[in-house]
Amino acid sequence: MTSTHAFWLAGRQATGEDTLDVTSPWDGRLVGTVSVPTDAQVEEAVAAAYAVRDEFAATPAHVRAAALDHVSRRLVERTEEIARLISAENGKPVKWARGEVGRAVSVFRFAAEEARRFNGGEAQRLDTDLGGQGRLALTRRFPKGVVLGIAPFNFPLNLCAHKVAPAIAAGAPIILKPAPATPLSGLVIGELLAETELPAGSWSILPVSNDRMPALVQDERLPVISFTGSEKVGYAIMDSVPRKHCTLELGGNGAAVVLGDYASDADLDWAAQRIATFSNYQGGQSCISVQRVIADASVYDRLLPRIVAAVEAQVTGDPGDDATDVGPLVSEDAAQRVEAWVQEAVDAGATLLTGGKRDGASYAPTVLTDLPADVTLACEEVFGPVLSVQKVDGEEAAFAAANDSKYGLQAGVFTHDLQAAFRAHRALEVGGVVIGDVPSYRADQMPYGGAKQSGVGREGVKFAMDDYTYERVLVLTGLAL
Repeated sequence: MTSTHAFWLAGRQATGEDTLDVTSPWDGRLVGTVSVPTDAQVEEAVAAAYAVRDEFAATPAHVRAAALDHVSRRLVERTEEIARLISAENGKPVKWARGEVGRAVSVFRFAAEEARRFNGGEAQRLDTDLGGQGRLALTRRFPKGVVLGIAPFNFPLNLCAHKVAPAIAAGAPIILKPAPATPLSGLVIGELLAETELPAGSWSILPVSNDRMPALVQDERLPVISFTGSEKVGYAIMDSVPRKHCTLELGGNGAAVVLGDYASDADLDWAAQRIATFSNYQGGQSCISVQRVIADASVYDRLLPRIVAAVEAQVTGDPGDDATDVGPLVSEDAAQRVEAWVQEAVDAGATLLTGGKRDGASYAPTVLTDLPADVTLACEEVFGPVLSVQKVDGEEAAFAAANDSKYGLQAGVFTHDLQAAFRAHRALEVGGVVIGDVPSYRADQMPYGGAKQSGVGREGVKFAMDDYTYERVLVLTGLAL
């Protein structure tokens, strides 16, 4: 793991003049050294992708599908190796890292399936009006052009997969920029793509620093930008290129709503366990981790101690240990920020029930109540293992509390009432509502994205392919329909 890793330039390995050290947030050890491309090499990658865009769009579907199937199979074969790499560079407990590899396997498999059925064409008779007699419209989708994919650190393999796989499936060349803190997992995708017969230039993986991104974002040869990351950066990108197509998957402060009918001991045990697990998995560093619990007053007093006990049962420590549930955050700076936000909340009157302690890059799983509405924890995405619990009276108040946020990514509603489920789907201002579970559930083939300040557009393989392409109509004239 400590050798120097080349990057991938137009489908081939290359090295630049500078390097970047990747270190473990758990113990600070060197995980690997990555070669960083020069400006000239970045230009070469962009020029190659732009030059090959028409050829790649015309590549037979079976060629693209075969490449995607190959990557999916090879990820399966290398699961343990890649999971250990994710855990080392990211600090993610290895059991969660294995799950991430499994999800990436599915993403490439789904993309292979979509590549085979995408763009099949839709025929529409136009002779419904006199002027359309003998005319037939055939609608197909074509790539908008080269995709610039910008991935975050928290799912360093799977969120790279969500950029790369749909682009290849749709026939759109892609320039992928993995996160500087976690580039190694993304470079593995390059190793597997290099084993395929995709056209040279159709993909590059460039571990460039964040301060070099504006030039790429502004490049007119890259008309599609797919960004996953913070609200501030995402909207700054979109504001800087108003004529480009931007898909932004941004932040959230996911709410888990527990309604009054979810009241048996088994119900509350299940809810508490799911809430505890998914407020702390990935160290809380997931856009859809549980940050807020909104509980009906009729179940609050029975639910709260269950949540605290389940949170305290989370095993913290070495992410390389199979028993570990919660590892470190991505950096000590990140843990210090979480520490400061919790302290601000406590100083303002919040009650700390458990946790609240930092050790280097690790922050103890934390539960708060009585959170003042104006503190940072109540308004922003914590991106750490911190949870607040709030009591409300009734369903309407619960949904209003869930909506009382600038974010709207996903929400979970614990209820057995089918009518309440449909009311939640109508009332909650989010991109996804999960009934009977936490907001942290994501299936990689479903549409995924947010409302309000949680972004624009949707991921999920088919839906990303729609974002990367546009409809073009062919009108045939003089037909005997």
